[in-house]
Amino acid sequence: MKTLKVSVVTPDGPVLEDQFEMVSCRAQSGELGILPGHIPLVAPLEIGDVRLRNGNDTNHLAVSGGFLEVRPDKVTILAQTAEKPVDIDVQRANEAKERAERRLQSHQDDIDFKRAELALKRAMNRLNVARD
Repeated sequence: MKTLKVSVVTPDGPVLEDQFEMVSCRAQSGELGILPGHIPLVAPLEIGDVRLRNGNDTNHLAVSGGFLEVRPDKVTILAQTAEKPVDIDVQRANEAKERAERRLQSHQDDIDFKRAELALKRAMNRLNVARD
């Protein structure tokens, strides 16, 4: 089967570079599935799980926003953060989740609720990817 070259890069450097049959991710416009030969596309990404498929095997990455660039033979993900399941510190993600939930439940005026919501989404995404 045909494959796509997939590169995932963060400000800290490359996270992944390999060949995959399909890439699935969540863009701001909705869920995207990319196969070899896809039309060129650039899309902003949501906080979410990037799924990379080869046959019956699926690899997951926790991505915290960024951009997806698609060419017929290559997909590049420029992400703010991207973590493989083995690299996720589950204890730290649980602590971040609990901290964000406490902030969202408090009714103090000095709490930035949007920031707390984003922190909660990032923590939940990391925990979901770590479990897969």
